[in-house]
Amino acid sequence: MQLDDLYRRVIMDHYKSPRNRGTLEEEAITVNLNNPTCGDRISLQLQVEDGIVKQAKFTGEGCSISLSSASMMTDAVKGKTVDEALAMTAKFSGLMKGEPEEFDYEDIEALSGVNKFPARIKCAMLPWNALRKGVEGKQK
Repeated sequence: MQLDDLYRRVIMDHYKSPRNRGTLEEEAITVNLNNPTCGDRISLQLQVEDGIVKQAKFTGEGCSISLSSASMMTDAVKGKTVDEALAMTAKFSGLMKGEPEEFDYEDIEALSGVNKFPARIKCAMLPWNALRKGVEGKQK
């Protein structure tokens, strides 16, 4: 199996069986963003306590890239500090610019090929932009 095929399978797995899809019952930071050029939209909810992302969930509609990215991102940031989550957002932005990046949550690397399709970068970045917007005010 080639790497591109493996990455495609990882992306489709997150799209068809998204992790952390839903809403939080507890008080949460909520960020709603959309990508008007393609119709992707996301509502991200974060529960941040003592500078730690305790929980992350999302709802939304969009292409396989945006929803897979949201699934991967919500899984990756749980248990991370706000600073770590922001650093991960910066690394993901680098990945979308074609910079080689490695992540503890390796599924994220499956999105590395998106940088070959400039119109799709906004799709992949949408949940990460929501994360950045949500946690920026929680940084201590």
